[in-house]
Amino acid sequence: MGQIILVIHVLIAVVLVVLVLLQHGKGADAGAAFGSGASATVFGSRGSASFLTRMTAFLATSFFITSLTLAMIAARQAGPGSVVDRVPDQPVQEEPAPGAPDEDDTSGGDAPPAPDE
Repeated sequence: MGQIILVIHVLIAVVLVVLVLLQHGKGADAGAAFGSGASATVFGSRGSASFLTRMTAFLATSFFITSLTLAMIAARQAGPGSVVDRVPDQPVQEEPAPGAPDEDDTSGGDAPPAPDE
């Protein structure tokens, strides 16, 4: 299910990029006023703005919906919500403080060793 939505999501993204690149900016109308042939496009001189704008809005809405759907699917498959929940229960081994006698020390205390004669 998630892979189908992912494919649709990528297709929507590609078509959305193409539609945005097809639209002309506000500065393109100034060129059409001076006799440029760009004003009569495939969709007509007036109809392109409304058609492309509506398609862009529809595809943008679809893109957001598929994004949220993919996020919900990924969150559902992620498992536990916290990293702490994934840590196995093991006893913590504490290291002795510096200067503390080792447990294996059999000398009997802090007395210095006797000098050899």
